[in-house]
Parts: sequence; structure tokens; C-alpha cells
Amino acid sequence: MQTSVTPTHCPYCALQCGMNLTPVPDGGGSVVEVTERADFPVNRGALCGKGRTAPALLSPAVRLTSPLVRRAGVLEPAGWDEALDRIAEGLSRTRTEHGPDACGVFGGGGLTNEKAYTLGKFARVALGTSQIDYNGRFCMSSAAAGGIKAFGLDRGLPFPLEDIPRTGCVILVGSNLVETMPPALRYLTELRENGGKLIVVDPRRTRTAEQADLHLAPRPGTDLALALGLLHLVVAEGRTDEAYIQERTSGWEEARAAAMAHWPEYVERITGVSVPQLRETVRLFCEPESAMVLTARGPEQQSKGTDTVGAWINLCLATGRAGRPFSGYGCLTGQGNGQGGREHGQKADQLPGYRKLDDPAARRHVAEVWGVDPDSLPRPGRSAYELLDAMGTDIRALLLMASNPVVSAPRAAHIEERLRSLDFLAVADVVLSETAELADVVLPVTQWAEETGTTTNLEGRVLLRRQAITPPDGIRSDLHVMHELAARLGVEKGFPTDPEEVFEELRRASAGGPADYSGITYRRLAEENGVFWPCPLEPDGSAAQEAERAGEAGEGGTPGAVATGRPAGGAASGGRSATGTDGVADVVAGAGPAGTDTGPTGSGAAPAGAHPGTPRLFLDRFATPDGRARFVAVSHRPLAEEPDDEYPVLLTTGRVVSQYQSGAQTRRVDELNAAAPGPFVELHPRLAERLGAVEGEPLAVVSRRGRAVAPARITTSIRPDTVFMPFHWPGAGRANTLTNPALDPTSRMPEFKACAVRLERVEQDERAEPAAPERTG
Repeated sequence: MQTSVTPTHCPYCALQCGMNLTPVPDGGGSVVEVTERADFPVNRGALCGKGRTAPALLSPAVRLTSPLVRRAGVLEPAGWDEALDRIAEGLSRTRTEHGPDACGVFGGGGLTNEKAYTLGKFARVALGTSQIDYNGRFCMSSAAAGGIKAFGLDRGLPFPLEDIPRTGCVILVGSNLVETMPPALRYLTELRENGGKLIVVDPRRTRTAEQADLHLAPRPGTDLALALGLLHLVVAEGRTDEAYIQERTSGWEEARAAAMAHWPEYVERITGVSVPQLRETVRLFCEPESAMVLTARGPEQQSKGTDTVGAWINLCLATGRAGRPFSGYGCLTGQGNGQGGREHGQKADQLPGYRKLDDPAARRHVAEVWGVDPDSLPRPGRSAYELLDAMGTDIRALLLMASNPVVSAPRAAHIEERLRSLDFLAVADVVLSETAELADVVLPVTQWAEETGTTTNLEGRVLLRRQAITPPDGIRSDLHVMHELAARLGVEKGFPTDPEEVFEELRRASAGGPADYSGITYRRLAEENGVFWPCPLEPDGSAAQEAERAGEAGEGGTPGAVATGRPAGGAASGGRSATGTDGVADVVAGAGPAGTDTGPTGSGAAPAGAHPGTPRLFLDRFATPDGRARFVAVSHRPLAEEPDDEYPVLLTTGRVVSQYQSGAQTRRVDELNAAAPGPFVELHPRLAERLGAVEGEPLAVVSRRGRAVAPARITTSIRPDTVFMPFHWPGAGRANTLTNPALDPTSRMPEFKACAVRLERVEQDERAEPAAPERTG
């Protein structure tokens, strides 16, 4: 057993907070103790309750420790060879009888870059299927699509988090950041201490909204109209930056005309946000020299999410708040490797380096790295929900890694039924999730502390997670699984099990692509505390000039940090993650304030002659062919499902501080369960009075897709026309039983954030109880 301290990163959200791990004896095995790691600039030692308790999932008492195979309808322990043989046989039989596209692959935004890269390669080379996507489609896809339309590039934040306290105003749209990533609270706190203003847009008065100078509470699904109304006022009040629009953008006239159709009184009727609040928002946003708009799942998880993101980007462009110091649009990526997971090939339409699968040049480049014929690579396949919806019909067998769609997918009861209809289902995971319980074969795989690999956080900072302990006997890595399955499918080479060897291949495959990692090595990641992409293998003169200019602008950071819209060489640019009592309180113990002079690239400097990475994008040009950002003309449209007489109330969903995503892991941690033991229905007192609902008593929420039951939580912090449910639990209280799978036409994002429901009182014995998790002792 190792005994030294291992610097690494949290397995949960996209902050990827730094932490130190020290192995400690625990009977016959080992566990780790988490201690502060103050040298990592994102969190400077602060951790929320989920990160602090993450080692609880390493206990054999709560995790999978042996492969399982279904015999006579029951999952039973089995050896690795039997389990792998069963999977290979199931996939091979399906491919032979129904064709390669009858085999599906479903990944996760918690897989490391190495795993996500290998999973995409496995699907397209070993299986020959086009049917691969991942659960990140449910998280950041609308922001990604909007960013690509406007800027030519998707990187969640085009600047480091440390820039946030140094801007003049932040509009935070649809993010309860204080609960979903508590260590980031420091950035908002310091913003206000520095005199900056915080505007929070959320139909609920969350802990984040309580921090705001101005809280806007629009009706769910009207964020698009809100952004257009603000742009209308910017134009009407003469606050546009005409010189910037002329020099750095295109498409303004069409976008301006669309916005002018959304006059303030009309927007007030749609959103419920008053005209005085709209005007005050414009004043706070436009008066300082710099400002930012940050979005999260609220505006993005809609059937018009891409257009909504585009409208908020238009607001930034019209006021000259993009591609300038301390200004810009950014997306707060959610999952641990949600950024890297969407860059290297596990998406339906994507090849490594954020290349497009239908681009002939991209196919040739990647095929050469993989040693295959470009024509052998499948074409783009179905998006995540469409793939899941096709199970049991077009898709007959599925290999699933690091995802739990029984809880997390929209219209979840239907997706559960589709999973049950498969001819064959194999799941690789660290715990026996609700989805794994349905599988024919379940494989136990290594966790974050037991393996080495890279992730990319919400800033585009590529990080090295280091192995701290040896996994228990009977546990293998996902890379080992794909290596063994590929060999059984007749592809004996090209699927290494060593993560650094995989990363070296990923570097070559990404070279010259929008997400260029070719200049990044494990050694650099260890020495520099992370490197921002794009980072090509060699710099050019423009990169050095931009770094010098950034330093002269007083932006802070390590000397030589690049602030550019393209990587060197002229290319256009700009382990599975898991999830205290109160994570918000836990962050108080962090070391040092955000935005100090540590610099965005951490404590190390790039080697002489190496590209330093790109902390800040777009300062000289955008990643479009002409270097200009593109306005996109958009207009308000209603939700896919508006309230009516039968379903008169809107449901919105989200997270709570002590649980994470589908809860498959956090629901197995006693301390987190004590803080958040089960689902609830949050509703306003006026709505509760009309229904006769009583605090703590069971309440049914019914949509066109199903019924969920959970205790009532009555509060004035939510709109009277809206109810809220967290989505972490299975069973009777499963929020995603209700949600609408209507898809955004561009991003294929389902409309998680708003659907029409009705409320019903129920008998006491119908109260929803959370699924009983395995206990940690």
C-alpha cells in the first residue's frame, strides 16, 4: 500500500477541486483520507461535503466487488472471463443477426478523457456502430451548440474562474451555484466585495439568489424572451457598442430586428419580470467597463435551449462584452469531466479533438491515427434520448458505462421499459445502480482514487488525477474492459490499458482540431497544475504576442499565458466522476480568496519553447473563418408543453447540495443521506392553500408521462405557478418520471426544466420513500 500523500482531484462536479489523499489502513484493505490541497487555484483547499466524503464510496461495503451475470433471472457473482465472454457473445450475436447499428454504446460525462476517447474508438472500430452517445447530452449540449454558432468553438468558460471577481457585473442564469458547486461561492463573494454586481435569474429564490444584488424570477421556460427583452432595452437606450459590433461581429441587423419585436411590456407579460427590473438589469450590466453572462442548466435544458443561449450571447456581443478582458459569455459545465467528455469522441457526431464525424478531413486524420480506413468509420448516429428510445426496436444490445438513465433520463419510466426490452444489456459501474440492476452482465470498475487519468474542468483546464491506492481484488479499469472486449471481438491491437499510453494517442488524434491537446503531457500536467486547451505541440509568434499583450493588460496569471482565439499553427480554436452535511458551510475553511495573484495556470510554468496553453480565448479573434463572432437572430417561442386546464402548473427540476446527479453514489453515503434523505415537492403557500397541501405530507405530481409522490415543502421562495422537485432519487419520488423528452432541434437536448403538471393530495401510505441504499456503517 502506498503511504505518501497523493495530490489529485475530486470525483464530482466540473470544478474538479484539488485535494490530497493519504492512504490509511482499514482492516484487510485500505481507504484514503482527504486533506486540503491549497496549491490548486480553483478551490484553494476548500471542499464541499460531497468531496470531503468521497472516500466512503471506496469501501467494499457499498461498491461492486465482483462481476455479476444473470442466471435464471437473478444477478449472481461470476468470474471476469465468464462476464467478458458473455458480453462479447451478446454483442457479436446482435451484430451478426441485426447489423452493427443494432449495438448501442452509452457513455458518461464522468469518464476520464482516456476512457471517453477509448469508448468512442471502441464503438466505431471494434463494434463498427454509429450508435454511441452519452449522458452529457443531457447537460451542456445546448450551451455547446450556442457557443459553436456564435464563436466557432465550445469551451465552457473562455476565461479562468479567477476572472469572475474582477469583472463589473455577472448575470447568472439558471444556476444554483452555491449548492451545485459550493467552493465556487468564493468567486461571487469576492465579486461583490470588489464592487461588482451579481444578478441571478431563477424562478426560485435559491441560496445563490440570496447572494444577488438583483434577483429575477421568470416563469420557467421564458429565459429566451427575457434575454431578448434586455437586448431590446440595450438598443432603445443607446447602450450598444457600435464600434465593437462593426469590427468584431456579423449578423447584427437581423438579430437587432428580432430583439426589437420583444418590447419590455410584452416581455413582462411572458416572463413575469417587471419592466423596472428589466431596466435595472440593463443598467447594472452596461454601466461597468466589463461584464459577464454565465448560464447553466436552467436556460439550456429546454427544447429551445440553443436559441436561448444564443440570445444571451447576443446581449454580450451587442454591448462589446465578449473577447475582452474580464468579459464574455460562459457555461458552467456540470459533470466532473463534462468538458473533456464532449471533446474526444463519445458523442454521436464527433471524433477526437472536437472534430466532426462528417468532415472528410477529420475522418482521414483520425483514421490514420487509428490505423483504419476512413471509409470504415460509421457516420453520425442518434443523440442520447433518441438512442435510449430506440432500445428494444432498432437497438437490441447496449454497453453502458458511467451512467444511470433509469433515474436521470427524461420520461424515465418509458426509458426503464426500453432498457428491459433489450435483448442484451451490459453495464460497467462502481456501484449497483438502478440501471445496473436491469443488466445481463455487470462489471465492477475502478474509481477515481484507484486509477490515473485526465479530466478537463469547466474552464478548459486539463488536469491529472493520480492513483492513490490499489483497487481491491476483482476490480478492473474501464480501459481493461474495452481492451478485453475488443480482443474478443477480433481487434487485438489498438486498445491499451495504460492511461498515459492512451493519452499519448489522444494527443495525436486531437492535434490540429478545435480541442487540441497535442502539446499537453502527463509531466506538464503534474508540474503546471493543469494546462488550458487549446495547446498545440509548438507555439507560433502570435501566441507569444498575445501572451505579452495579456500581461500588459494586467490580467494576471503566469507569464506567457496565452489569450487568443486560435492555437498555434493556424487551426481554428478559440476515472469516472462521482459526486457534508451542508456543502455550503464546508467551503468556509478554504485557503485564500479567489482571484488572487496565483494565476490561472497554477504554480508551474510551461517548458521553454512549449505552447503555454490558452487560459483566455478570443481576445484577438473568434474561432470562425473570418474571426468575427456571429449574432444569431432568434425569437421567443413557447415551451413544448405549456400549462392548460388539465395540467395547470409548471414543474422545474434541479439538484440539492448533498446529492449529485442520479444519486447512485451519494445515496450510499450516510452523512449525505442524513442531510438530504429523499425527494420533496417545493410549492408556494398560495398554491398549497388552494390544494389543501400540508407541510411534510405526501403530494402527487402528475404529468402526461406519469406520477411521482413526495412530501410537500411549502416556501415563499418559489413562484406560485411553479413547483420544484430534485431529481436524485428513483422509485415513487422519481422526478424524471414526469419530465418531457421534447428535443431542441439543434442540440437534441430534452426539455428537463419545464413541463405541465397537476398536483393531487394522496393518502399517507403513498408517501415516496427513497430507495434504501447500502450503508457505509
